[in-house]
Amino acid sequence: MSAFYDSYDYTSYWNGREYEHQSEVIALSEFLTKIKSIDRAIEVGGGYGRLVPYYIYRTKKTILSDPSLGLLSIAKKRLSKFKNLEFLQSTLENVNDRVKPKSFDLVLMIRVMHHLKDPGLAFSAFEKLLTPGGYAIFEFANKIHFKNVVQHAMKGDFGFVNNRETIDIRSKKSKKNKTIAFLNYHPGVIKDELLKHNFEVLEMRSVSNIRSPFLKKYLPKTLLLEIERALQKPLSYVYFGPSIFVLARKKG
Repeated sequence: MSAFYDSYDYTSYWNGREYEHQSEVIALSEFLTKIKSIDRAIEVGGGYGRLVPYYIYRTKKTILSDPSLGLLSIAKKRLSKFKNLEFLQSTLENVNDRVKPKSFDLVLMIRVMHHLKDPGLAFSAFEKLLTPGGYAIFEFANKIHFKNVVQHAMKGDFGFVNNRETIDIRSKKSKKNKTIAFLNYHPGVIKDELLKHNFEVLEMRSVSNIRSPFLKKYLPKTLLLEIERALQKPLSYVYFGPSIFVLARKKG
């Protein structure tokens, strides 16, 4: 993961994606209202700190962790005003060797799961990082989003919704060149893994539900985001959107 993001301009990726960014901010902000207090938080794979300003005000201390030195360098410049923020170069696999175990009230991991061949790796790390009763906010790329289900149904594949096999959406060329994996997960797989690792799901949000180039071009952004805000929770019950945000709590 570090090699890829050290050579990829991830900040430029978000140019023209303000709707998607703000949709994620809506979900994150709504989840934060469900958490009474946060002493220590850690964001795993937080990159250049895109989402840090939207949750750090709730914490006494935050660690931004990422395997990419390049992205962390950008984050240090962008977020220098936050005195309760520390930076840690670390992969998901070794983050628990770099911090005190069971010392965080909140773990965040956004737009990272789709690079993991085994989601259990993330939940195992969360379980070790969190205090009993601590919270995890994370996101995964949804295999059974509405557009995908319709496309498969048109091909006669009516069992797609119940097929839990993880799919890699990279092109054949990308797979041949062994670029970083981009995996879409069935929500059932994520739920099962959470249970295995001592977590309960408190709430889900369907995010970027109206990610349409046409609508983004002709409708005001404020209107799109108000619609998005209204749809996130009800559409989560049918896993409508391409991205699913999850608020989970460690049992105990």
